[in-house]
Formats: sequence, C-alpha cells, structure tokens
Amino acid sequence: MRNMRRKGRNKMSLLSIIKEMFSYSFIMRGMIVGGLVALCASMLGVTLVLKRYSMIGDGLSHVGFGAMAVGLAFNAAPLKVAIPVVVIAAFFLLRISENSKIKGDAAIGLISSSSIAIGITVNALSKGTNIDLNSYMFGSVLAIGKDDVAVCLAMSILVLVLFLFCYHRIFAITFDETFARATGVKVGVYKTLLSVLTAIVIVIGMRIMGTLLISSLIIFPALTSMRVCRKFKSVILNSAVLSVVCLIAGLTISYVGATPAGASVVLANLAALIVYSCIGMIRNRIR
Repeated sequence: MRNMRRKGRNKMSLLSIIKEMFSYSFIMRGMIVGGLVALCASMLGVTLVLKRYSMIGDGLSHVGFGAMAVGLAFNAAPLKVAIPVVVIAAFFLLRISENSKIKGDAAIGLISSSSIAIGITVNALSKGTNIDLNSYMFGSVLAIGKDDVAVCLAMSILVLVLFLFCYHRIFAITFDETFARATGVKVGVYKTLLSVLTAIVIVIGMRIMGTLLISSLIIFPALTSMRVCRKFKSVILNSAVLSVVCLIAGLTISYVGATPAGASVVLANLAALIVYSCIGMIRNRIR
C-alpha cells in the first residue's frame, strides 16, 4: 500500500503535493507550530552558538522529556507541566555552570542522563497508561493537538517579542560581556532571559522534532548561515529564513517519502549546511 502511494505521488506535481498536504489539519498544525519554533530557535541559536552554549538545548530537551513523562503518568497536560520545569532547569543550569565546580558540558551531561532516566523509569512504573515514547524521543506531527497549537502560538510570540525587544542588549552580551557590563547592561539578567527563552522553544518544539533532534533547530541554521554571512544581523536574518524553509522542506519530504518528520527536517538542514559550506569555500578561493 505504501509503495502504491509513493508511485502515485511520483506522478504528482509539487504544487499538487503541497495542496494535498495542506488539506490535512494535522499537517497545517505541524507547519504553523514548526515554523514558529524553527524561527525562534534559529534566532536564539545564533547567540547560543557564538557563546558556545549550543548544547544547552540538548540538555533541556532531555529535561523536557522527563517532565512530559511525569505529566502523562499523572494524566496532566504534558506541555503545561514541561514548560515551567524546563524553565527552572535552564535557570539552575546557568547558575551551576557559572558558580560551581561543575562546569558547562559536565552539568549538561548530568542533567541530560538523569532526566532521561527519570522519564523512562516513570513510564515503566506507570501501570495502566500507554505512553508512546517514540513520539517524544523522535517527534511526530500527529502528536500536536489543537490545545497544543494555542499554547505553542502564545509561547512563540512571547519569545519573538522578547528577543526583538532585547535585541541590542543580547547583541552586546554575545560579543563582549565585560563591555556590556561596563555600559550598564545587566548581563546576568539577559543571560537568564536567553536561557528561559531557549527552554520555552525547546519544549514546544519537542512535539515535532523529538527529544533527540530538537537541538538541531538551534545549531544547524546558525552554523549554516555563518558559512556565508559575516554580520550578526545578516546571520540572524538568514538563519530565520533558512530554518523555516528547511522545516517546510523536511515536512514535505516526510509526507512524500513516509519518513519521520524530525529526521527529515534535520536532513534538510544538513543539505543546506553542505550547500552553504561549498558556497563559502568558493567565495574564499575567489577572494
């Protein structure tokens, strides 16, 4: 049956495929939520990559997995449980990394492994509940409900507004914290804000990308744009556009080829990285 569907789609034009995709409400929800998440993640990702905080997304996604597992075990809405838990984890992860003997990658490793262990253990002990771990580990467009869309829209708009409002201060702490502090910028406050915004994006993006792949939305667009762009603003703008394009391309590939949505989006980003890297190499040789 799947082979017949693929043969039929091979004969369809790209426009027909897109029209067919948008006739399904779950794909519409995936595009809306995924597009907003990709946009937010790419903008935050530029600062996180430049400050070498990019792996914080991986750690927080594992915290989100554990929180969602606990929420589902107690028949609570997973997003409403996971968002505050991951925000608190982001705050403490930043403080632990700065003020204790456990630094950066070690703190992320501890939190990641502990959270995954909690999630799997809670799932094993939750008798009578049917938690689909695969959809949370690897992502699923089908996992996004109507209630999730409303929460995701509100959270994504909040992230975008706060990022744009604090853009100049975020720019300052990205490149020179000492200078920013000397000019009166409250560096600690804005670093905490950056972590909190990242936490929100991670949680709302886990439904599509999954725990294991959500950090790619933070890392790939930023690194890809840096192959060609040189200015901070141009990197952010290019990352924003590229992330949304790759998400749409990935979901389209997933629909046509019956492949996992999260993995397809990552592969689309990988293809973009290869193309941009080649363009950057050619440009450097010409110069």
